[in-house]
Amino acid sequence: MTQAMHEDKIKRLYHIKKLSEEGGGPERISAQHSKGKLTARERISLLLDQDSFVEIDKYVIHRNDDPSTKTYFGDGVLTGFGTIDGRKVFVYVYDFTVLGGSLGEMAGKKIVKVMDHALKVGVPIIGILDSGGARIQEGVVSLDGYGDIFYRNTLASGIIPQITASIGPCAGGAVYSPAMTDFIIMVEHIGQMFVTGPEVVHEVLGQEVSFEELGGAITHASKSGVAHFVAKDEYACIDKIKKLLSYIPQNNSEFPPIVNTGDDPNRIDSALASILPENPYEQYDMKQIVKTIVDDGDFFEIHELFAENVIVGFARMGGRSIGIVANQPLYLAGALDIHSSNKAARFIRFCDCYNIPIVTLVDTPGYLPGTDQEHNGIIRHGSKLLYSYCEASVPKITCIIGKAYGGAYIAMGSKNLRADVNFAWPTAEIAVLGPEAAITIIHRRDLKKSEDLAKTKKALAKEYREKFANPYIAAEKGIIDLVIDPMETRPMIIRALDTLSTKREIHPWKKHGNINL
Repeated sequence: MTQAMHEDKIKRLYHIKKLSEEGGGPERISAQHSKGKLTARERISLLLDQDSFVEIDKYVIHRNDDPSTKTYFGDGVLTGFGTIDGRKVFVYVYDFTVLGGSLGEMAGKKIVKVMDHALKVGVPIIGILDSGGARIQEGVVSLDGYGDIFYRNTLASGIIPQITASIGPCAGGAVYSPAMTDFIIMVEHIGQMFVTGPEVVHEVLGQEVSFEELGGAITHASKSGVAHFVAKDEYACIDKIKKLLSYIPQNNSEFPPIVNTGDDPNRIDSALASILPENPYEQYDMKQIVKTIVDDGDFFEIHELFAENVIVGFARMGGRSIGIVANQPLYLAGALDIHSSNKAARFIRFCDCYNIPIVTLVDTPGYLPGTDQEHNGIIRHGSKLLYSYCEASVPKITCIIGKAYGGAYIAMGSKNLRADVNFAWPTAEIAVLGPEAAITIIHRRDLKKSEDLAKTKKALAKEYREKFANPYIAAEKGIIDLVIDPMETRPMIIRALDTLSTKREIHPWKKHGNINL
């Protein structure tokens, strides 16, 4: 073969390479930018370390039964691998400039290929959504593509972390793949997810609703709980992906990275107790306690806008990644309900999959009462929280800060659910019922005879607290391992984490449990 022939073949390569990297062409790229959106390649450049991206299936073309239709290389999705902060990841990023980012047969095969690679290699898979959904012109093979992706989502679940970013539309059956991943980040005013769009809703139900109201980021972050994070723009979205990855391991056989934060593990804070009000029924912000005890006050909250009566998120203590679950007295007095039980249970199960210890901070008056909760299944949904704590075999450390009443005491990482170390502050109140409710049952005859009901109630409630609703009763029975000074909370939890770092549990073999979904 002559030199000229070699050069012709190399030129052809670079010509095809250029066509592939142009996506849908300059006009469609301009249209993407005009909407305030980045292109797929720009998103990859932001996400991955510089020059680390290796593209797979760059020259794949879509099924084209119509000769008059233009052929595009890549078929509307970019796939490949690279690194984030030096750690390997696989990615798939929909390209809206090519056929609206719709999923066809070959695009589905591309995504499935990188998911298979990620599973075999044992590294996270990150998907960025900006797609018109299934490609109507390709019919059932586009639906086959989604079915194959759903199957891989299930195979990968609990083995490698799966993260999805919604930076554009995602409709119909396409929404179920992100719902099967571990975390979803939606960009405000850009990311949208819904099973049926506003037009169908109007046609079938006669309801007028906008795209944003139906399936926008705030809707899914605050009402449905589909979105774990809301980002103000694409740059913030990418930053959240990177920070999230920093807390979690590459796969379920590894441990999260240990980071030297420089925060003294023996640091104490004498002001910690002052966060708690003297009146146990007054509100306070549990996040203040969380940020005081974790490294550098850095708490990466998850599901911040959803079921705010419980707090979940990642932090570090002594450099170790931990998952925090805590009641939030600012909302519903920290009572557990349907949404908070689901939120906490899902987070606990993720932590357990990926060897992340769970630290639980308790201040809850119980489960939220009422016909709405009962009729919508608080028994069924509440059991998920119990199941998740019982199932989790990672180190589990619980600290009771204030109220811990009834079934909610048991559900919030109690010793009975196999928490490893259970601390309590002197302010903890552990009882079947709160004092006010308990005395109406125990002392109902005395209350009926009382001439000054308010004074009698106050005195009896005080007596009940002193006799029953204090941590020492539980400590006497070994249910609480240690009552601690609040200022010691950080060093005591860190010491427990260090000791439990080699914890192993062996369970009887089973295919899987049957959690009450």
